[in-house]
Order: sequence, then C-alpha cells, then structure tokens
Amino acid sequence: MTKATTSIKAYKGIGMEGFLAKWYATNTGKGMEDFRALAQRVSEELAPASKVLEIAPGPGYFSIELAKRGAFPITGLDISRTFVELARARAAQERVSVDFRQGNASAMPFADGTFDYTLCRAAFKNFSEPVKAIEEMYRVLKPGGRAVIIDLKKDASVKEINAYIDAAGVGWFNAWIMKVTFRGMLLKRAYTRAQFDEMISRTRFRNVSVVTSGIGFEITLTK
Repeated sequence: MTKATTSIKAYKGIGMEGFLAKWYATNTGKGMEDFRALAQRVSEELAPASKVLEIAPGPGYFSIELAKRGAFPITGLDISRTFVELARARAAQERVSVDFRQGNASAMPFADGTFDYTLCRAAFKNFSEPVKAIEEMYRVLKPGGRAVIIDLKKDASVKEINAYIDAAGVGWFNAWIMKVTFRGMLLKRAYTRAQFDEMISRTRFRNVSVVTSGIGFEITLTK
C-alpha cells in the first residue's frame, strides 16, 4: 500500500448510526467475557489513577468494564452519535463514570499529553486517515504513555475467521451476516503487518511491539 492510500483512504470512515449501531452493540455484547478479560489485563498493567482514552469505543463495553476495576479517569471518543448515546446509557445503568463524547480519531479534541494509555480495538481499519490517527495518539499521550491498537489482520484465513465467529455464539443468521461482512468488507479494509510498519514509520512513534494472535494484531506504541 502506498503512502497516499494509507494516509487517506478512498472511503470515508463514517460511524455506524441508528439500527446498524444497535445491531452491532447487541452482537458484540455477546462477547462480554472478552471485554472483561481485556479490561482485567489492562487494569493490572496501569498505574493507579492513570488517565485512559478509548478511541472508537462503540457501545463502550471495554471502558465500562475497566471503570469497574479501578479509579481510572476514562474517556471514550467515538464518531457515532448513536454509539455515544448507547455507551452513556450503559455506563449509567452500570453505575460507573466514563466520559463518552463524540469526535474524530484524526482530530481529537484533547490537549497534548493528556493521557497515560489509549486503546483502539476493532476500529482502526475503518479510519479514513489512519496515519493522522496514529499521530494523534502520540500527541495526546504523556511521555512514556502507551497506545494499543487491536485489530484484524489482512491475511487472516477464512477458516480462522469462521472459527472466531462460530465461537462468538451469536446465532446462525447473525453469524452468517458477520462472515459475509468479514469477507466482503472488513478484510478489504484491514492491514498487513508491513502496512502497519509503514504507517507507524511516518509518525513520531519509535518504540513499537507487535503480537499476532488468532485473526488479529495487538500493536503497542510507546511514546
């Protein structure tokens, strides 16, 4: 992928709204054990009172679970108005404090050096301006802070994807829709390891760790 196509994608990363956002929230909510496990792991890695930003949190499951596990000031930034409303409602229901707000990952409304930790899970491939989004992660982090990107790898096999979806327990119809979506859209938007390396090389991040697991990557960038 060339510099031009990784800087600005041809499609616009418009957030899910309305019925589609609610369908997504319902189906991803069936994988709450994954969100809880990730929140537990992150809570054990963070220093007390670390300021956390989740980028594109969708319905907010990770941030809400993290808020249950420590006194971390947590912010969630999503381009979708529907997701922000859903996340706020769930946080109120769970009686936790998370500042969910609407905004763009490539132009975040935060001062330099605001956060100790940022997370972007299952959304990075959808960003219109991925390099700018990574540079924004760098800008809003404090020195020594970490940005983590967890997302689909472009070379994930159909067999791996089918096994991942079948294990999600979403029912045969929703599983079929998810498989079609993965093959027809998400894999096309996803990146290879080499493409991630190329994009990161055009930002100020220099400390990079990449772990491959299942159908995706976990990329840790330290400022």
